[in-house]
Amino acid sequence: MKYSVIDIGSNSIRLTVYKVKNGNFKILFKDKKMAGLAGYVEKGCISNRGIKRACDLLMEFKGTLEDFNITDRAFVFATASLRNIVNSDEATAKISAATGFKIDIVTGEQEALLGYNGVMRELCVNDGVFIDIGGASTEIVKFKNGLLLSTHSYRIGSLKLYKECVKQILPEKQSLKSIKKAISTELEKMPLHKGDVYDSLICTGGTARSIFKFARYLELISPADNVMTKRELEKIGEVLTGDRKEAADVILKVDPERIHTIIPGYMIMKSIADKTKAKEIIVSSYGVREGYLCQKVLG
Repeated sequence: MKYSVIDIGSNSIRLTVYKVKNGNFKILFKDKKMAGLAGYVEKGCISNRGIKRACDLLMEFKGTLEDFNITDRAFVFATASLRNIVNSDEATAKISAATGFKIDIVTGEQEALLGYNGVMRELCVNDGVFIDIGGASTEIVKFKNGLLLSTHSYRIGSLKLYKECVKQILPEKQSLKSIKKAISTELEKMPLHKGDVYDSLICTGGTARSIFKFARYLELISPADNVMTKRELEKIGEVLTGDRKEAADVILKVDPERIHTIIPGYMIMKSIADKTKAKEIIVSSYGVREGYLCQKVLG
């Protein structure tokens, strides 16, 4: 049986098609559209242009699903893109009416748990901190001996920080200070407890995968590696937040569609790595969509 899951995020909208058999799944197809919905939010409300942007991209995905003949098994959910806005109900209703998709708005805590459970379908890690850096929010789950200790959703994301703190394409020194202060202020609302030490920082999401692309490009890790050390993460930062011309050249070679968001996203990851004193950073190819498939669709 084939199923599809669409994730309406603040930076991108992603489609994954799965083949499910005997409780296990296999990814058949993936597609991603950079939507930048957080950039359409003014005074807490997403604009009509932002709603139209979401509708247009969802209709493109709908055409793809018609080719797969699985439009009746398409499940759509939204995270901070529609959750953290004033006109959430109105925007969701308009998008549903225009596309025919029923949209499930997941809470921050639900998003954290879905991402954590999705990642654990791929990785076997008993102790650590799970993070998912999105466009407008960052979810964090702490776990020990396979048991959840806490789940939090923070209102910081790569696109949100870019929009609020950066005046040009790449942040200059003052913008870097503003980003750092915004991250620190938000994380202090639900502190990560500086005394706690976790060996592993488990990451998922587009920002984390992009950072690992930079690690491979800079030859800090091998093409097959999904683990890097704290020092290797710092070396990536030396390039991204160093000379702006050099940083721009590297970003355009490695991940040009994230030229405006990768530095704020990196700074979120680095801040959390510092606070948790993680010795290693692990990236997973699974995440919130796989968690949604297992829990919300397959039960």
